[in-house]
Amino acid sequence: MAFLLIFITAIFVNNIVLSQFLGICPFLGVSKKVETAMGMGAAVAFVLVIATLVTYLIQLYVLEAFHLEYLQTIAFILVIAALVQMVEIVLKKVSPALYQALGVFLPLITTNCCILGVAILVGNGTYDAAGMEPGLASGVWFALCTAFGFALALVVFAGIREQLARMDVPKGMQGMAIALVVAGLLSMAFMGFSGVNNGLSKLFE
Repeated sequence: MAFLLIFITAIFVNNIVLSQFLGICPFLGVSKKVETAMGMGAAVAFVLVIATLVTYLIQLYVLEAFHLEYLQTIAFILVIAALVQMVEIVLKKVSPALYQALGVFLPLITTNCCILGVAILVGNGTYDAAGMEPGLASGVWFALCTAFGFALALVVFAGIREQLARMDVPKGMQGMAIALVVAGLLSMAFMGFSGVNNGLSKLFE
């Protein structure tokens, strides 16, 4: 039950992009085509889950064990940067087309506040664990669900932008202006899920 609540909360209620406004740069920059958005979502999901797993272990067995908690941000950024380099090398060999499509936004995953934010939340145990004791299993599950939420928001936003590209949008609203309006409307739409997890909690009590 707790894993289901984490799933719903991370994807719909507290969506990392539309509710917490983390990861806005790739959300706006790689959302012109659905195909590119799906590739970016997959890349972020891979890096996010692996980074959360590695950074949690570093937090537990290195930073806290040797009282080096003040190095958390620097250590986490270094781990994320190394993982992004690995993803970049793999994509370049496996899918050159996707690698070219992502362009400069793939290296930007290194400083994507979505990944760093989730890693810090899980490392500190300050994420919504739906009544569970914060730990490795719930933390990695939270990271995976957050990645799904990021990918969902990105793909939906890209689909809307593809449709808008075929419409006669007023000149003053073309480009980023209409994209920001749509992002705001999507954020408001996701606010409608705010009571879902509370309802499920009461249902399964």
